[in-house]
Order: sequence, then C-alpha cells, then structure tokens
Amino acid sequence: MWATRGRDSGDSRRGGGTWGLAGVDEEVGAVRWIVALVVVLLMAGCSGPAPVPAGPGPAPAPTPGPTATGRALPVYYVAETAAGPRLFREFHRVETADPASDAVREMFAGAVDPDYRTLWPSGTSLRAPVEAAGGVITVDLAGVTPGAQVGSAGAELTVQQLVYTVQGALQSTDPVRILLDGEPVEELFGAVSTADPVRRADQYATRSLVQIDAPADGAVVSGPVEVTGEAAVFEATVPWVVLRDGAVVQEGFTSTAEGQVFAPFSFTVELEPGEYVVRITEDDPSGGEGRPVLTDDKAITVTG
Repeated sequence: MWATRGRDSGDSRRGGGTWGLAGVDEEVGAVRWIVALVVVLLMAGCSGPAPVPAGPGPAPAPTPGPTATGRALPVYYVAETAAGPRLFREFHRVETADPASDAVREMFAGAVDPDYRTLWPSGTSLRAPVEAAGGVITVDLAGVTPGAQVGSAGAELTVQQLVYTVQGALQSTDPVRILLDGEPVEELFGAVSTADPVRRADQYATRSLVQIDAPADGAVVSGPVEVTGEAAVFEATVPWVVLRDGAVVQEGFTSTAEGQVFAPFSFTVELEPGEYVVRITEDDPSGGEGRPVLTDDKAITVTG
C-alpha cells in the first residue's frame, strides 16, 4: 500500500519510488528486529532454573538415649562368717546408662574379693533390662530352674542378694518382682516365695555389720593408706588391725558417724611398702559371751 502511494505522488523529496520502497523495507526490518528482540527478552525473563520438586523435609533428629557415665555400683555377695553367711558389698566402677541392669550383670559375673561369692546357679543371666515402675522393680532372669537347690540356708540369702543389688543401684527400697523367662514364678529354690514382689530383709540380720569399701581386695595403693567403709556397731566403735605375714604391725580403732546403725567410717594408716591385710571387727561388749563377732578384711599392696 505504501509503495503504490509513493509511485502515484511523484514527490521529489522522497527521491522517487525506489527510495520509498527502500524506506518501507527498512522500517519493516526495524519492526521485525524490535519484535525479535522483545521475544528474546521475554523468553529470557520467563526462563530460569527448572523448579526443584519439593521432597520430604529433613528427618527429625533422633531422641538421645541415656548417656553412659562412670559410676560406682554397689553389688552384693554372700560370704561365710563366724556367725553364718551374710551379705557383703563391693563397689564396681562401671560405664553405664542403666545402673540397675549393669549391677545385676556384675553380680552374676562374680566378686573381686575371693571371700565373696554369688549363690545363683551358673548360667543365670539377665533376660531383659531391669524396670522400675509403679513402686515395683521388675527383674527378668534366664537360665534359672525354679526348683534348683542352693541349700536351705542359702536360698533366702540368694534372693536377697539380688534384691539388695538392684535396690542399691537404684537407691530405692521398692520390692522386687522376679520373673523367669518373662513369666511369674511362685517359688525359687524350693524355699523362697516369689509370688509377690520380694521385700528387703532386715539388714541387721542379713548384712555383715562391718564392711570395708576401700581399698578393694588386691588393690595397689600408695601411702598413707585411707580405709573407708560402713558399720553398724556398739557405741560407734570399729577396732582395726593391719597384718603382715600374719603378724600385727599396727592396730587401733575408729568411730562411725552414729552407733548401732549403718554409718560410714574412715581411718588412715602409714605403712612401709609391702603386702598387708587390713582387718576390721565389731567391738564385743559381751567379752565373748554373745555371738561371734563379724569381721571384714582386704589384702593390699603398698607402694613407695
């Protein structure tokens, strides 16, 4: 259309029809160039990184379980005394997040002191972790035949060894329900009723009334030697002796914090390097007329 108008007008200012066609071509080319540029810019504006499909969020952090820490666990064993079998305590240093369960495992594994032992049948093990809930401690054991015999005198003490150990680890006096292979058991060792949770027996009739806690039997220590323990003795008095090759090299007495109840004691003794036995006893106000006195001793090696 523009070309027809240019030829008909004969306008000398346009330089004839040839100039008019060239001008139209230039204008059309410019329009095309602008359109192409706009398209490119629009495409560039619309393009971009491909959208990333939304995936599942990060997994929740796991809830941390109990942290294992080093603890001295009280573990009870049976030992013969002049007054009959009694429970004695050892402290076992254990990395544990479950002190009650690990104390029971230590009890079955055996004592450090060769005078102490466990009366539980060989092969007895903890089937599941110890549980404490609703005022009852539950201990599930494996490897025990209910009718197994440990001696009439030892049956009650064997069960009490377990009761004292789990209660000590938990710092609790809750009664202990004993299961065998996950099931309740009416009786153990032909003598001890376990139909109901078992309560702690009177500690004055069950435990040794004198107890050395440290140093442990077989310990290698440097002087001066500090001896600590617990006792329930007349007038809070604990006599002690140190022997070397069976001969008394030092002796004395110490006092508990309170008389006639289980209370701590300590004393310190200077010893030359060598091997010794430290022994404590009850004070005997009867002069030998009453029952035999209870004792505890530890063999130790003193270094320079």
